[in-house]
Amino acid sequence: MNEAVFSQLALLVFLTGLIVWMGFIVWDLAKKSQAGRFGTIALFTVLGAGVVGFIVKTVLVEIMQI
Repeated sequence: MNEAVFSQLALLVFLTGLIVWMGFIVWDLAKKSQAGRFGTIALFTVLGAGVVGFIVKTVLVEIMQI
């Protein structure tokens, strides 16, 4: 395993862990603030949009080969 393969694998594992951790933080925030069902959905939608944007950007860069 060379450095490039290790870097790609580590990025995938740790970035996935970070996204899961952020999801837990949003869920905990909704629970502690007693946001209810609508508030929880709103929090996940709005705060999760950044994660979706990052994933879309990564996919587009890979497709366009920039």
